[in-house]
Parts: sequence; C-alpha cells; structure tokens
Amino acid sequence: MPALFAYTDGACSGNPGPGGWGALLIAWEGDQVLRERELSGGEAMTTNNRMELLAAINALEALERPSVLTVVTDSAYVKGGITEWLRGWKARGWRTSSNEPVKNEDLWRRLEEAAARHKVTWRWIKGHAGHAENERADALARAGMAPFKTKVRQGASRP
Repeated sequence: MPALFAYTDGACSGNPGPGGWGALLIAWEGDQVLRERELSGGEAMTTNNRMELLAAINALEALERPSVLTVVTDSAYVKGGITEWLRGWKARGWRTSSNEPVKNEDLWRRLEEAAARHKVTWRWIKGHAGHAENERADALARAGMAPFKTKVRQGASRP
C-alpha cells in the first residue's frame, strides 16, 4: 500500500497582509512517486498562521475518502496546536491557558473536523532548509498569494 504524505505551507506578505497557502499531496511507493496533486489558494488580508492552518485543512479536505497519511508542516503553531494544545483549549471553552480567546478558533475547529476523517501523523520539519517537498509547498503558497499581492499593489494610492 502506498504511503500518503501532505506537505503543507503558508506564506504572508506582511502579517497581516496578502497571504497564500500550498499543499503537495504525494502517494509514495518506496522512493517512487505514484501520484501527486498540488493545491493552493490565498486571501487578500490574512495572517501567516491562518495560511498555515488553511494549507493543512485543504490538504485533508481534498482527500475523497478516509486515509492514513502524514502531514508534514514547517509550522510549530500547526503541529503544536493539533497535537498538544487543542484538547486544553476545548476543555477551557476555547480559551488559552491564560484565559484569552484562542486565535483562529474557526480554523482550528475546521482542522479538527477535517483530521477526524483520517488517521493522521503530524510531522514538523524546519522550513527553508532544502527539503524538496517543503520547498514545493512554499512555492505553491507563494503562487496562491501572488494574485492578492498584485491587487494590493494596484490598489495602493500614489503620492
């Protein structure tokens, strides 16, 4: 049975600012790629953390049937949130340990729901460290952001 991986990344120009997310889904058999699929998108005004979350969400939601997969992210926020912090946030009524509202609650709920359909292993890797699939996910995120960066530049007022 092939091993399924989702390599995800988010990007933002300014924080907040125009942002994009990218996901690369690959089915591996040994060191051979059997199938791959690229996903990307973006928003005009967002944050990097929202784009990181949307990359993982969209990767999981793109799978047509329940799957066993590894989600590889360079976001400690995504990995820590889904594997360590989520349970506590929910127990405290979506509040942090310092009793503040959880940021991006809407996306955390959506990620939890998307992940529940699958058997997911979460893996963190260092970003921009030469990992080929992470670099491709980064390029997809930047491509997803590009149309929104252009709109922001075009809409800027000139002196």
